[in-house]
Amino acid sequence: MAEIVLGMATSHGPMLSTPWKEWGQRVSADRRNEAHPFRGQIYDYDGLVGERKNEGLRREITPEKWESRHASCQAALDRLTEVYEATSPDIAVIVGNDQRELFVEDNMPAFTVYWGKDIGTGPRTPEQIANLPPGIAISERGHSPPEQMTHPGHSELGLHLIKSLMDDEFDITQSQELPTGSGYANGIPHAYGFIYRRIMKDEVIPNVPVIQNTFYPPNQPTAARCHKLGRALGRAITNWDSDARVAVFASGGLSHFVIDEDLDRRVLDALTANDTDKLLEIPEDRYQSGSSEIKNWIPLSAIMADLDLDMTLVDYVPCYRSEAGTGNAMGFVYWQ
Repeated sequence: MAEIVLGMATSHGPMLSTPWKEWGQRVSADRRNEAHPFRGQIYDYDGLVGERKNEGLRREITPEKWESRHASCQAALDRLTEVYEATSPDIAVIVGNDQRELFVEDNMPAFTVYWGKDIGTGPRTPEQIANLPPGIAISERGHSPPEQMTHPGHSELGLHLIKSLMDDEFDITQSQELPTGSGYANGIPHAYGFIYRRIMKDEVIPNVPVIQNTFYPPNQPTAARCHKLGRALGRAITNWDSDARVAVFASGGLSHFVIDEDLDRRVLDALTANDTDKLLEIPEDRYQSGSSEIKNWIPLSAIMADLDLDMTLVDYVPCYRSEAGTGNAMGFVYWQ
């Protein structure tokens, strides 16, 4: 039977692929946003500044802090790459999310397994780049190759996962072709492109993308449902009649677009202690906007708990970009 030899979770936010001197580019968009979710409430930018005025966040947005935290993130990513290369798995299953790169309002499934034999990815066109928000185009290199590429899927494992999940009472959506979504991206979502580029260094092994709708109501799966999906995925992989060595990735998180260190610590502490109850008691209203991507880590954590693999926290780096606390808290973890 197949063996799961590695679990790995990493943030994929644009700030990871943006020079630290340019981290402030997106603040103009933060200021215009009138609906920042934070700890169950909604704030405009000025309201968020007022709410967090006693946290001393101005100290977190100095050039020295930006440079140091950027360096810490790059070192953590390098460490994850070292672990991945040393493990040398045959196949990967990648749990991530879509941000209208594939699915839009006419069809937005909660869970999808892609089982096509090819996975396309490529750079945005100049027209697509011109329509991106501030601070996004500069990060393209982190998840999009300089030219169109086709990476190998794994149709056999993908089909096995679909059948096994259906038998396990998950009415999973399946796809053999990548939808075109809203037309602002070309190919697989950036959650997967980041793994291909930053961890696999464009030498992509056959893989099966598992796509969750973490962002968009009304059919966002709960944390508890994501945990059940993970347990079912783990059973499916280890019941696959193959001698393949499989790595399972989670891409996304931690808290953003408003950083919530309390939320992140609760998640990381629960994962470190392998405490499912603590993880699942976090209120659903904390998993909104970019912070919803933490739900990509939950299926992976369920798989790792069932295998009793040890977690290593490589680093946790809250990367603030404004006095309102906007930015991206980065997490880097692996299990073996």
